[in-house]
Formats: sequence, C-alpha cells, structure tokens
Amino acid sequence: MIEPYISQVKTNLKKASGQLAAIEAMVDDNRYCVDVAQQINAAIGLLKQANSYILEGHLLSCGAEKLNSKKPDERLDFVKELTKAFKLNNK
Repeated sequence: MIEPYISQVKTNLKKASGQLAAIEAMVDDNRYCVDVAQQINAAIGLLKQANSYILEGHLLSCGAEKLNSKKPDERLDFVKELTKAFKLNNK
C-alpha cells in the first residue's frame, strides 16, 4: 500500500476502534437500542471507507504493475482478484 492511503486507513481504523469502545460502553450503560445501532452503523461506515482506501491504494500500486504485465495469466488473475474484492467491498 502507498501513501496517502496508509495514513487514511490508519486514521479510520483508530476512529473505528474508539467508536467500538464507546459502543461497548453504551451497551454496558443499557443505552437506547436505536442509539447503539446508529453508532454501530457509523463504525461500519468507517471500516467500509478504510476498505475502499485499501482497494484504491492497491489499484494504484500493485494493480498498475499487474495490469501492465506481459503475462496474460497474471493480468487475468488480477482482474479476478479485483472482481472478488469489489463484490466483498459492496456488501
């Protein structure tokens, strides 16, 4: 992975980690269920965004090299890898 993606991923992971700790405290405090669910969705959003940064960084670093490969099998394998990653990223 390359910058600025490394920094963006780390920032999102730190935010998500803090949010998870806050969610756990909300559950311990028996907070309103919908409030807890909203915070969980916010944490999921941060993780999805981190995943998008990883995928984007991968495309710009490893992807460029693999797509320019002279080996057709290497290019095809990379396209299959991307297809799988995009499917996972959109769930």
